[in-house]
Amino acid sequence: MATITHEEAHVHTHSHGPELQHQFETPEQQKEAATLGMWAFLVTEIMLFGGIFMAYIVYRWAFPEAWEEAAALLNTPLAAVNTVVLLVSSLTVALAVNAAEEGNKRRLLTMLVLTMLLGVTFLVIKGYEYSEKFAHCAGAKDPISWITGSDLHESHECLVPGRGFMFPAEHGAASGGHGAPATGLMQSGHQLFFFLYFCATGLHAIHMLIGLGVMGTITTMALRNKFSPTYYTPVEIGGLYWHLIDIIWVFLFPLFYLV
Repeated sequence: MATITHEEAHVHTHSHGPELQHQFETPEQQKEAATLGMWAFLVTEIMLFGGIFMAYIVYRWAFPEAWEEAAALLNTPLAAVNTVVLLVSSLTVALAVNAAEEGNKRRLLTMLVLTMLLGVTFLVIKGYEYSEKFAHCAGAKDPISWITGSDLHESHECLVPGRGFMFPAEHGAASGGHGAPATGLMQSGHQLFFFLYFCATGLHAIHMLIGLGVMGTITTMALRNKFSPTYYTPVEIGGLYWHLIDIIWVFLFPLFYLV
């Protein structure tokens, strides 16, 4: 079996740089392997969300009226802002890859930090949107009242799936009276909608958190001068993951908010 001596390893590193791992012969081969691995991973991510999309299609067909009534209670303006935020973050990621390719460290760091700020902005807005739903279950008119415990009243709406789920009567004919839980198939349709909503957007938010971790790691590597015009594969691969997060939201937004 052929073995690599210390001298050969030193020549290997000196010829191609310390970023080239010993199992690869050239930087191009290493980049192709890393990119292929990332694309394979992204396919599994698409399959993961594909199950949720398939469930959406089935239940959207089974409960068309309940779907429309439930979608009307989502905060579409906030979601639209979040969509713009993510689209801009895709631009900053692309500019970060371009900066890494050109060896412009300052611009690379600027774009990475902007990307992370936009990601945090998305999560803050989504967190506020979630808190609205839980606040209404507690009888508060908004998240601030819920946190402070002020201006609480009897709850007539609870859109968090579970035993306390309550669809407001004024938004659907399925309810038995003002504030009374809807019954039958329509009640099931409303609750299924919000169950899928929390599953899909919650899973997406988890991926956003992971994406922020990836961007943070890449930023740290950039600060330590790990990248050059000949080696910026982590930036490129991290950008692919971030673009996936953005693309998934581009599908989630119209499916849930623009029904």
